[in-house]
Amino acid sequence: MPAYTVTELNNFIKNILTTDPNLNNVWVQGEISNLTKHGSGHYYFTIKDKKSQISCVSFRSVNRTLRFEPEKNMKVLVFGSVDVYTIRGQYQLRVMDMRPDGIGELYKAYEQLKERLEKEGLFSDIHKQTIPKFPKRIGVATSATGAAIHDILNVIGRRYPVDILLSPTIVQGEKSAESIVHSIKLLNRTDVDVIIVGRGGGSLEDLWSFNEEAVARAIFNSEKPIVSAVGHETDFTISDFTADLRAPTPSAAAELVVPDQKEVKRHLMNLSMRMESEMRHLMSERKKHLEHLREKIEPEHFRDMLRQDYQHLDELTSKLTTSIGRIVDNKASELRLHASRLNSVSPLNTMGRGYSIAVSPDSRRIITNVADVKEKDGVDVIVSDGILECNVKSIRDDRKKYLLFER
Repeated sequence: MPAYTVTELNNFIKNILTTDPNLNNVWVQGEISNLTKHGSGHYYFTIKDKKSQISCVSFRSVNRTLRFEPEKNMKVLVFGSVDVYTIRGQYQLRVMDMRPDGIGELYKAYEQLKERLEKEGLFSDIHKQTIPKFPKRIGVATSATGAAIHDILNVIGRRYPVDILLSPTIVQGEKSAESIVHSIKLLNRTDVDVIIVGRGGGSLEDLWSFNEEAVARAIFNSEKPIVSAVGHETDFTISDFTADLRAPTPSAAAELVVPDQKEVKRHLMNLSMRMESEMRHLMSERKKHLEHLREKIEPEHFRDMLRQDYQHLDELTSKLTTSIGRIVDNKASELRLHASRLNSVSPLNTMGRGYSIAVSPDSRRIITNVADVKEKDGVDVIVSDGILECNVKSIRDDRKKYLLFER
């Protein structure tokens, strides 16, 4: 029998293990240990129980789809196929899926996702949409045969009947998260005003689809406001944190999305009564105002107002006349004063005392010196009552005698 090389033997064993249907697509239960998260994105770890252990490898493409972050000592259910790492001659489990095993591990996965989404801001009130007060059509994403849809129909039919558009949804099991996401997207393409997403009560495992990241992101990205209505009173699902409004039960969600028609009618009655009271008050005030105006335009009252105005006009006229007379007197006094001053320096006044003014008839200039004229020049002599036209006969510098003029 020929000898195998190490590589040939490992490849032979690998072929046997990978082609055995009993070793492919198997679920293995155990506890994680020796966990290494490589920079490449691949995970290398061991799962063990009390007596044995097996090496596992989970590649990056698988790790991206995991619903939780694996941790040391976490109990898990690993789904994969037995393989051989021929370089080391080591058999291992090639992981294709992994899930927390047990309630405690589910809570760990829940807390991990909740913390991560909260850091991203998916729970922030800034992104919450307002639920319309009077919706015309309501979308519901839940099971068509479950108790939730019946509770919603009963409550809405009793409180405020409106159109309801149901998108039948798988709310438990393997394909439930995918179905919920599909229903949310489908209802967003309709004319509903608000969407209720939920189901009746159940165990943590039953409600787990509402803790899926894909469901949380579908709720966050919805253009329509969403009410989370998962049937549990005390605990919160990831969907509750992401939704625009959380209701503890489907029935409570129905009460939150529609008003009570009885309350609406009572409110309308109160508004009607208040409006009627305000109108009566307003009409009373306007009536009083009209009465007041009517009294003002009565004939006798109108005549009295005219008499009062006449008298007031007379008073104003008297005051104006007195004021104008005073102003005229003041201005007349000022005029007499200025006239007296002007008269005192007037040339005409000077000529009235026997003086005259000699003027050159050509240039109309006053002659003040003998140098201003020559012999035989014409000269106009202005006296108090006229003008003397004269000729210069001779010029003397003797101021003691009069100059001789020839007419």
